[in-house]
Amino acid sequence: MDIALQRELARLLATLRREGRQQSGLDQRLVPPDNATAYRVAGMVAEELGWDVVGWKIAAMKEGLQRQLRTDSPIYGRVMMPVVPSPATVEHAKVCSPIPEVEYQAILGADLPPRERAYTMEEVTEAVVSLHPGIELAECRFVHDAAFPPLPAILADGAGSGIIACGEAIPDWKTRDIAGQEVVLSCNGTLRRKGTAGELLDHPMVPLTWLANELSRTGVGMKAGQIVSTGTLTGMLRPKPGDTFVADFGPFGSVTATYA
Repeated sequence: MDIALQRELARLLATLRREGRQQSGLDQRLVPPDNATAYRVAGMVAEELGWDVVGWKIAAMKEGLQRQLRTDSPIYGRVMMPVVPSPATVEHAKVCSPIPEVEYQAILGADLPPRERAYTMEEVTEAVVSLHPGIELAECRFVHDAAFPPLPAILADGAGSGIIACGEAIPDWKTRDIAGQEVVLSCNGTLRRKGTAGELLDHPMVPLTWLANELSRTGVGMKAGQIVSTGTLTGMLRPKPGDTFVADFGPFGSVTATYA
């Protein structure tokens, strides 16, 4: 896929994001041939938009979600929509193929720039200034129909990144049982899902360390102040207009998001 086609795809995806709309399928000549090309296009999308990269999202740390997302490795994307405090409200009609994903959100207090030596989990943990309960309000520029394109097209679109709804910081999170804490997701008062970081991520710092090294390897890096959505704890659901989701992290607080 030559640079002209990469730029054409980037312009298309930037236009869809800017105008808040989707399309069905993608011309085969614009489908990136591999993930590396897709991530380069995602960087071009950010350049085309000129929006601040407020953070990053991670998905598919373990095999179960990798199968659902048609990948054999974790994936990531830039977050360019605003981070909003809980309780959050978005208009269902203005969100493209919405999916609420319950996740721990890490905010960096120090840069993690590209370097030759790999980052250790201890170094990455030290760079995190706070950890929060949250819900990623993911979306996608491609309609989920029979023409839905292959994964590299989704990665070029930021891996489905959307708005992050963020709760209050978890006090003393480095000494708490983050991995073992059960998280409960309800919709309109009805229990829908349960999960733990231990089951889906091992610990939020595991995917964060993976991302730090992936971005370092490709010469991108992360910056202080950015937020990282570390991966879903309760899988993926399709909301209906009017649905209100509450993610209960027990002693770590709760987060609410409504699709008005």
